[in-house]
Amino acid sequence: MITMTRKLALLAALGLAATTAASYAPPASAAQVSVGISVGVPPPPPRYVRVPPPRRGYIWAPGYWRWEPHAHRHVWVGGYWVRVRPGYRYVPEHWVHHGRHWRFERGHWVR
Repeated sequence: MITMTRKLALLAALGLAATTAASYAPPASAAQVSVGISVGVPPPPPRYVRVPPPRRGYIWAPGYWRWEPHAHRHVWVGGYWVRVRPGYRYVPEHWVHHGRHWRFERGHWVR
């Protein structure tokens, strides 16, 4: 039979392991995989919303239209804060027109 102290220690260790695994972020130089989305339906015009007051160390990424394949329509995703990366410029999510299709580009950092 496991004593109460051992049970608590085991639970604490499992909680610490789960927290560490959930907060892991690979270095920016790590290889990245990207999946593209291309649809024949143009996104609606962007919604104009009031940008919240500035936050030190963050930039505001504006909202964008996400394609919802099961519903066959675009769905609005509200803006959000992104932590600043010194020496980089953030390019927010956007749609690019290619011939008869529209390709979605995820938000990313560029030098």
